[in-house]
This record gives sequence, structure tokens and C-alpha cells, in this order.
Amino acid sequence: MPDPAKPNFLVDAYADPVLVRIEGRASFTNSGSLKDFFNEMIRQGKPRFVVDFQQCTSMDSTFLGVLAGAAIELRRQTPPGTLTLARVGERNLELIRNLGLHRLATVDAGAFPMNFAGGAQALDNKARTEIESARLVLEAHENLIAADASNAAKFQDVLAFLRNRVELR
Repeated sequence: MPDPAKPNFLVDAYADPVLVRIEGRASFTNSGSLKDFFNEMIRQGKPRFVVDFQQCTSMDSTFLGVLAGAAIELRRQTPPGTLTLARVGERNLELIRNLGLHRLATVDAGAFPMNFAGGAQALDNKARTEIESARLVLEAHENLIAADASNAAKFQDVLAFLRNRVELR
């Protein structure tokens, strides 16, 4: 069981593919650091990512929307990049499929080698303002709708609330 005092995301930006290991709960409270990491790696031209779910105890829709956003952006690259979700347990796989992420990323239930050759580094979970957090959650849920249009009905109330919140600022 992951130690709650440990960082939630360990990364190896020097590996090919770039490796991300989730430890514990992946949620709206810590997904911003992962989004920033994906954006920076893609900006640097990194085309391949593997996210290891073996120690992921739970995840929320914001985290899944961050993954969807990364997968969408990777598909826009020339040539297209890839996102692999590795060692996904049954419950997490159910969530991934229910929201349509299996259409954007490769789901590998096997034992993808997760060797942190460049050394594991913890992502800093920098504090975000209330409006930055609302924008993150809004964008993540919009990504989920881009992944699967049927998600619009699931998240319509959340989206309406967040759009109102963001527009008031």
C-alpha cells in the first residue's frame, strides 16, 4: 500500500517512453502537476508515455480528463505520439472504459517494464488558486467529452457550474 506521505506521481522524463507511476489516489487535488508535466514533455518533443497504475488506489474524473487531454494532444503531433496505461486494475479499467479513454490510449494490463533508468523524480504539487483549479477541472471534463460525446450528459451539471465560476472571474 502506498505511503500517503510519499508523492503521488513519480516520473522519469529521460526514459523512452517517458514513465509516470501513480502512487495512491490520483485526483483533482494533484492532477495539475501531472498536466504541467505532460505539457512540458510534449513541448520538448517527447512522443511516448507510459502511466503505471499498479499502485493507484483510486482516481477521479479530473485525473482521467488530464490523461484524455494528454492523449488528445499526443495524437495531434506529427508523427502522432502515444499514451499507454499499464498495469491497470479491474476497478480503474472499468472507469477508463466507462469514460472512453480506452479509445485514446493503449491499455496494457500486462507487466510493462517500468525501469526508471534516469531516476525517479517526484512531481511537485504546486498550490493553485481557486480559479486555476476550476479551470483545470473544467478543461479536464471538456477533454472527457472530446474523448466520448456521451460523457456530456454525465458531466453537464459540473460543466455548467465550472463555466459559471470561471466566467465570473
